[in-house]
Amino acid sequence: MTDPTAPVDAEYARYPSLEDRSVFVTGGADGVGAGIVEEFVKQGSRVGFADINDENAARTLERCAELAPRHQPRFYHVDLLDIPATQTAMTQAIEDLDGITVLVNNAANDDRHTWEEMTPEYWDDRINVNLRHYFFAIQTVAPQMLAARNGSIINIGSSSYQIQEDFFPGYAIAKSGVEGITRTLARTFGVDNVRVNTVLPGWVATDRQLTKWWSPEGEAGT
Repeated sequence: MTDPTAPVDAEYARYPSLEDRSVFVTGGADGVGAGIVEEFVKQGSRVGFADINDENAARTLERCAELAPRHQPRFYHVDLLDIPATQTAMTQAIEDLDGITVLVNNAANDDRHTWEEMTPEYWDDRINVNLRHYFFAIQTVAPQMLAARNGSIINIGSSSYQIQEDFFPGYAIAKSGVEGITRTLARTFGVDNVRVNTVLPGWVATDRQLTKWWSPEGEAGT
């Protein structure tokens, strides 16, 4: 496994276009989101990230500080289920980072459940956790991207609904909606040079996944 504290020039390509670029990542305190934060920091970007977990965020900030970065990232404590609070935090980040030119919508939760167990309340929770805040984060940052005719919105989706995994239907359905957001807004924003894309990762061996879901039986496909 790659050492996250390795010197920048030892293992990583450098992309000059990312230096000093302002980036905002949702769910950036741990897992995939923390990896995204750290990689942009290594490129010399100005990074802000939102999360509800202060402890994990502190660890991410510590790892980034060890990289002797060009810009130390900023953490914004926010519950992404609270849309007004999320938009307030992102508006502050726009000011702190001198604009946001890259938005990475990453925050999600893949707790296991069955379709039989689904209640209206849990359905709403799965949509709110895995889809709703994506749209409203875009709504917050898009006006200044469109005005500048410069921006990139990256929505982290999931291959789960494509490969028909059946142990978290609410999550998979919400993630299919992420692609719907991307396809709809890519056409709308593209004329003003703002790109909207979805990245569909498969299973990623984060600490959460290894602790909660990994098993030797699952690894063996049994």
